[in-house]
Amino acid sequence: MSLYLCLWGLINYLKWVVVMPLGEMAVMGKTMMVLTLTGRVLHDAVSFIVFSFLDILDLVLCFAFKAADFIIEAEWKPCYCASAKEAITSSGKILVSEQGESKIVCLTSTKLRLEEISDTLYTRTSLVSEISKSTVNELKRIKVEGKSSTVTVQTSEKIKKGTMRSTLTVSSTIVEMLQGKIGGQHLHPISRWSDCDCKFCTSWTSSSKETLFVRAEGPKDKGKGDVLFIHGFISSSAFWTETLFPNFSHATKSTYRLFAIDLLGFGRSPKPADSLYTLREHLDMIEQSVLEPYEVKSFHIVAHSLGCILALALAVKHPGSVKSLTLLAPPYYKVPKGVRATQHVMRQVAPRRVWPLITFGASIACWYEHISRAICLVICKNHRLWEFLTKLVTRNR
Repeated sequence: MSLYLCLWGLINYLKWVVVMPLGEMAVMGKTMMVLTLTGRVLHDAVSFIVFSFLDILDLVLCFAFKAADFIIEAEWKPCYCASAKEAITSSGKILVSEQGESKIVCLTSTKLRLEEISDTLYTRTSLVSEISKSTVNELKRIKVEGKSSTVTVQTSEKIKKGTMRSTLTVSSTIVEMLQGKIGGQHLHPISRWSDCDCKFCTSWTSSSKETLFVRAEGPKDKGKGDVLFIHGFISSSAFWTETLFPNFSHATKSTYRLFAIDLLGFGRSPKPADSLYTLREHLDMIEQSVLEPYEVKSFHIVAHSLGCILALALAVKHPGSVKSLTLLAPPYYKVPKGVRATQHVMRQVAPRRVWPLITFGASIACWYEHISRAICLVICKNHRLWEFLTKLVTRNR
């Protein structure tokens, strides 16, 4: 019946269009164009007002959380809206600048390496931040000009966006000094007051091993092959173990070793507060938790979303070991030439618009650290209550 009504309405509409004079069709086309342009202007205006308010709210929450951290934990840690140098060096890491990009000094048993940091971690420009930075710079300029003209202020060569170029000279003496400073860093089980303290979320703090949580199924010895499952963002190994694993045949489980991991910072894996969760950290933890202890020499990878990035990185790092890649919903974006990729993709994913709602949510998560922390304080810290209510409403489905 509903299909019949739809067809009937479509036929009547086509009849109306056919008999409509060309003049009326032209007027209708112009009207639609004006309405579309008006809607776009209104959407841009509302988005500007809303996100300007969120800029101010995030700044207020920044000071509010710093005060709460200081009262409860007797210290406050620099947030991502602070400078990269202040935030990174306060955690005991060494920050250097190479070709205008900030990098962290990492030390292994055999070599010294520089680890890249995404420039979107500390570079998220907003109306409030731009005004505050310009105001501070103007005050500094006035202060410097007010001093005696005989005083010369010498600065290092500046690179784009105010970062300083540094020169790093490596020698055996420096390596020995660095070994004493960063060689003994570990994933300290430090929980914040705003984190959930349930047994599931803090299980990693009682473990003596600094490895990821791994759900392994299949033969104890090496079977026909190994398959590594990597989940995506805001997920865990349950993404695979509660959907795919129960539906695998007995023959599959008896011939293949299946590994589903909780990535660093997710599920029951470590969530160190001093970690930057870089690509290299994720890869190192996967190697230490799966490839080395289970003696995985060759394997297949099945990955979803964020996990696709790690799967590709593993394939590049271990080209002779990865037999196949199965990528589900990989985050792929085209980047124009001459444009900084990370900033371009961030504006594609989170363009600071109020509609559609998924874009609005992504914009809040990507641009506002403290608003996101407030939301997590309500949702994540009380996840047991929300899980109970969800099961109650859905009748435990």
